[in-house]
Amino acid sequence: MIRAGSPHVKQRVAHAERMRKETGRRMETTSEDAPVIVWFRQDLRLGDNPALVAAIETKRPVLCLYVLDDETPGAWRIGAAQRWWLHHSLAALSAAIEARGGRLILRRGASLEIVRALVDETKAAAVFWNRRYEPFAIEADAALKGALLRDGVEATSFKGALLFEPWEVKTGAGGHFKVYSPFWRACLARGVDGTALPAPDRIAAPADLPRSDDLAAWKLLPTKPDWAGGMRASWVPGEVGALAKLDALRESRLLGYAAQRNRPDLPQTSRLSPHLHWGEISPRQVWDAAHAVAHAHAASSKDVEKFVSEIGWREFSHHLLYYAPALPERNWRESFDRFPWASDPDGLEAWRRGCTGYPIVDAGMRELWTTGWMHNRVRMVVASFLIKDLLIHWREGAAWFWDTLVDADLANNAASWQWVAGSGADAAPYFRVFNPVSQGETYDPSGDYVRRWVPELAKLPNAHIHAPWLASSATLAAAGVTLGETYPKPIIDHGKARVRALAAFETLTTAN
Repeated sequence: MIRAGSPHVKQRVAHAERMRKETGRRMETTSEDAPVIVWFRQDLRLGDNPALVAAIETKRPVLCLYVLDDETPGAWRIGAAQRWWLHHSLAALSAAIEARGGRLILRRGASLEIVRALVDETKAAAVFWNRRYEPFAIEADAALKGALLRDGVEATSFKGALLFEPWEVKTGAGGHFKVYSPFWRACLARGVDGTALPAPDRIAAPADLPRSDDLAAWKLLPTKPDWAGGMRASWVPGEVGALAKLDALRESRLLGYAAQRNRPDLPQTSRLSPHLHWGEISPRQVWDAAHAVAHAHAASSKDVEKFVSEIGWREFSHHLLYYAPALPERNWRESFDRFPWASDPDGLEAWRRGCTGYPIVDAGMRELWTTGWMHNRVRMVVASFLIKDLLIHWREGAAWFWDTLVDADLANNAASWQWVAGSGADAAPYFRVFNPVSQGETYDPSGDYVRRWVPELAKLPNAHIHAPWLASSATLAAAGVTLGETYPKPIIDHGKARVRALAAFETLTTAN
């Protein structure tokens, strides 16, 4: 429910106005030509960008900055697929800023040092940015804000990445939530301001622009080999591409989303996740669009409710990471610290390459490698196979996703892998083991998804597409399939693997 007139929204607007007035007072003694630096991070958009809007409202020149930071201690260095996306997203952002009279300055290095050096170089009056919630980002932002304020420079951060900041949503006892459903109910009861800020018509740049790195010199794109062909064919990074997907969402009216969102063979998902991860679109813009559909088409209300619940999981993941900053590295449930993980490098490599012999698993892993993305239902299936069939630590899977996903969000990645493992918050029963055959038969009933990504099985009939080892020799021969040659035999027997997994999980309840 959008509650644009709720007390929460009024407080938000009043708080923003107080911040603008305070910013103005602090900058009164600074030269009128002194710019305001807007530090872009994972908010690579002009629409609904609170930091950018606030900077423009100061009436000062605005200097747009992006820092590629591979040096800050503790920070997670972004993976290869994300770097491909980042290159194109920055190119799109730069063009959009220049079309409005501004300029995007690129610098590479430790954020604290780069931002402070640019402040000194340009005699900037202030630095504005939108908040991030990873533990290393929080620490770095606090250090930067303290340093700038000590230097007499205004430093203001804004809420632009989440609908609800972690400290805004509390349990009745005043603590933080550890279960998704009550968390999201509390969020909905609190209400969301669904009015997104418009993109500015003009961004006035300083007369003297500082030096900028050349984007190509950052070498974010793969060259030898160039493995990004599938991603180029699948995505349009940048705000324009994000808004096009949002328009498609409106046009689809989300009809059938609730019933069909688990079908990887159907184009039912929004595919907005990488755009949200990079901030090319804000969750408020998505929320606003979804509820506009609900208001215009009452029949879509169930589908809209299910769709926005996915936004809720993203919010919950960041909530968890904020209160459990070790979530990407350590089990949320400490009892899993004694889980008997297996060492299986061959199994891990077969999983990564999409050569496990289980078609739905292999299809998902090949889709991931080709496009940098995987359908959410299939993500759960491949994660369960790695963790519970092979007994390989969830961190191995999370690391592979981090390097290969274009939407590899640290909070979502950690929370979702731990959810499947059973070691996380609000996890499914830890003893639940996805059956890769029945999952394929249920959610890819005609085998279209498998046929697309595992073409060597394309001629198999539907009855055997998800379990080719059960097909007769004649059926395999007619389809041109030779198990162990053209397609691998299953690397493990799922039935036996399930028994082994349940025995391993049993140790968690029997150990002292």
